[in-house]
Amino acid sequence: MHTALCETLGIEHPIIGFTPSEHVAAAISKAGGLGVLGCVRFNDAGELDHVLDWMDEHTEGRPYGVDVVMPAKVPTEGTQVDLDKLIPEEHKAFVERTLRELGVPELPAEAEQRAGVLGWLHSVARSHVEVALRHPIKLIANALGSPPVDVIEQAHAHGVPVAALAGKAEHARRHVDNGVDFVVAQGYEAGGHTGEIGSMVLLPEIAEAVDAPVLAAGGIGSGRQMAAALALGAAGVWTGSLWLATEEYLQTMPNSVAMQTALVRATSSDTVRTRIYTGKPARLLKTRWTEAWTAPDAPKPLPMPLQNLLVSPAHNRLHEAGDPELVSMPAGQIIGRIDRVRPVAEIMADLLSGYEEALARLEKTR
Repeated sequence: MHTALCETLGIEHPIIGFTPSEHVAAAISKAGGLGVLGCVRFNDAGELDHVLDWMDEHTEGRPYGVDVVMPAKVPTEGTQVDLDKLIPEEHKAFVERTLRELGVPELPAEAEQRAGVLGWLHSVARSHVEVALRHPIKLIANALGSPPVDVIEQAHAHGVPVAALAGKAEHARRHVDNGVDFVVAQGYEAGGHTGEIGSMVLLPEIAEAVDAPVLAAGGIGSGRQMAAALALGAAGVWTGSLWLATEEYLQTMPNSVAMQTALVRATSSDTVRTRIYTGKPARLLKTRWTEAWTAPDAPKPLPMPLQNLLVSPAHNRLHEAGDPELVSMPAGQIIGRIDRVRPVAEIMADLLSGYEEALARLEKTR
């Protein structure tokens, strides 16, 4: 499986894997794809710098990238203390009451009590870009569309291409006009922030709308789906949820056993698109926690980044509780294909063999 994208990024296979785990990202790169490390979990630029040092040492010289969360239109500044004051007491009370009713214990004293994810802030995302450009990264992606033009120019000055997610053809055209190099056409099926158009419709629309390489995202979890994406005009695929149930993920986040158990049990119907995670529409694993937010007395989700600051302490407790029915995690509909926890290299091998099998089937129909 080889396209022009491979030459551009210096990879063997046009498979890009997004993950919050540096161990998974490194394994994807070593298997011939491009591992892209999500930076939003790093509140401190020094912490990100340390992890990227680790990536430099453990990717065997293979390319890797980073993903930031940077709103282009409305920069959000301020400290967490300032932002906490903007969260209504009604919302705080609902979260505490819900955790109590679900039987979620307080965090143990020895557990890491991470603050709300300040990586959603524009200012913190800029610091992520500055740190990342001090490392030999091969791609910067922005999960919220185009970064500001000056950030794109900053990346280009370092010889680093920029990718941006798009849920509509008009978004893709705007990205390219702003200087974005690759457009990630992310369909409705995808985990995390998604639009409202399914991949089968969205991908060819965007491929026809822009003169730039397009990556297919949303519902990509097998070789036959990769073959379909390339047939629809993609230069490669962008995968995410597929890598959550991997052995390497536990090396970064050992308290994720319950989350992986939930994913293995889940079907493709067990996700929900909601604003309760960040304040913007995002597809999550459906659990008792997400169901609680649909109750008549539940408050409306707050705008980004306030919603994430509100629920982040709750997410810490939910994950630490270790109950598969309660965990909160962005996940796409492709989780229905996950039937066990596997190493990254095995998943990559299955993707490639499945792609070859799909091409062979097509050849027989000619």
